[in-house]
Amino acid sequence: MTAAASSGRRIAVLFHARDNRDGSTYIVDHLARFWREDGHEVVYVFGADRLVPADLLFVHVNLSVVHDEYVRRARSYPVVVNGGVRDIRKSVISTNLVRAGDGWRGPVVVKSDLNFGGLPESVLDGGWLARRSPIPRRLHDLAAQAVGRKPFRAWTDYRVFDSVDAVPRSLLRRRDLVVEKFLPELDDGLYHIRVYQFLGDRSTCTRLASPHPLFKAHMSVSAEPVEPHPEVEAWRRRLQIDYGKFDYVVHDGTPVLIDVNKTTGASRHMDEESLQTMRRHLAEGLYSYFS
Repeated sequence: MTAAASSGRRIAVLFHARDNRDGSTYIVDHLARFWREDGHEVVYVFGADRLVPADLLFVHVNLSVVHDEYVRRARSYPVVVNGGVRDIRKSVISTNLVRAGDGWRGPVVVKSDLNFGGLPESVLDGGWLARRSPIPRRLHDLAAQAVGRKPFRAWTDYRVFDSVDAVPRSLLRRRDLVVEKFLPELDDGLYHIRVYQFLGDRSTCTRLASPHPLFKAHMSVSAEPVEPHPEVEAWRRRLQIDYGKFDYVVHDGTPVLIDVNKTTGASRHMDEESLQTMRRHLAEGLYSYFS
């Protein structure tokens, strides 16, 4: 179904009740502009308290674990995007977790379990964090700093160790962290990450390179479009995710899922024309849910 043939739909985008809408911080903000240009009405809904009529609901709750009230609200709509993905913590999505004594002798990386170091939970949903942790987040950070430990509030706090035996016991005991096998994609002395972005039946995949073992798109020294590995479709089915981004590598021919994001931020790692072309392509993926 073309955009013109499906014009006149009402699309509701469901955010967390406390989400800050100052500026276009998410890719979905840019996608919404294209939907409006195509003749659709797009309404933003904050919180699950009230039912806003719409032909389609786009669940965009920026938490690693989506709460039950948002899931229940989504059931009220005839068509839902990302209604099935509820938990993207690394302890749930990763198939490469390492624990002391499990036999893995290679390098490991220590990461935060929650997406983006748990910062969205801290900003949007401090009550959930308080229930999950025996001490408030701020006190946890201060205690960590007092003994020389980083609070792992961002990806820049992630650390690579030669083996799990080299990881300090203080890190192994922390419930907010996970330890994974470090399985890099190395080529010509550079580390690579493949960024697969998708919505419905539309997707893009870019291979980024950097001299740093842990990096983000803005740190890359090159970027090239590549065909996504066939395994990404299996990941999508397993996670029941319609929209988002997978970061993965291909290590010795095997695809390794590194990170999952279902509320992708509007970063800039390419020129403006290429960005707009990519976003327009993704925006049209929504129309596959109208057919």
